[in-house]
Amino acid sequence: EIMPELASMFRSPIPEQSKKLIAMIGYVIHKLDKLDTILDEVGRLAERHVQYGVKNEHYAVVGGALLWTLEKGLGSEWNEQLKECWGICYQLLSDAMIQAGERSSRAA
Repeated sequence: EIMPELASMFRSPIPEQSKKLIAMIGYVIHKLDKLDTILDEVGRLAERHVQYGVKNEHYAVVGGALLWTLEKGLGSEWNEQLKECWGICYQLLSDAMIQAGERSSRAA
């Protein structure tokens, strides 16, 4: 909804995309104490994103949407500490994806 011009990047229906995102978030949460072990997987995911046309600036939009969604979904359970922690985690992962995407683009 924030950037309707990006809708064409989503090859699958939004409910399916949502399930994939939730699965990835769950996977990352499970691996929070070992994030270095998933950076290769995140890099491969970023390479696919480059092929779909994802640009670096899209990551900030998605991060904002994710934080907004978590805030709305968690309601009164949402607080500044959670916002900061989720923000840090998302920034770490999006930075890794941006770097992997740039490497992939240069290699191509």
